[in-house]
Amino acid sequence: MMFWYDHNMGWWGWAGMGIGMVLFWALLIAGIVALFAYISGDRHQRQIPPDTTPTASPEQVLAARFAHGEINETEYRDRLAVLREHVHR
Repeated sequence: MMFWYDHNMGWWGWAGMGIGMVLFWALLIAGIVALFAYISGDRHQRQIPPDTTPTASPEQVLAARFAHGEINETEYRDRLAVLREHVHR
């Protein structure tokens, strides 16, 4: 007679089911948390344009912003005039 046809499950069966259930819920919760963290990630971070470096001059930064379309020509000329005005003082 085979012992597994009896409805008595040994301690290993109960331990295996308990560990399996804890692992299942832990993985499910971790997956949901990871999904929410990925979805709600900060996508509006300010990025430095690739052709500007932290040591770039203010005129270079302004030119890069104009080249990337962040500011229009009027704003570019106005701000450039202000920058050059402060340099001559």
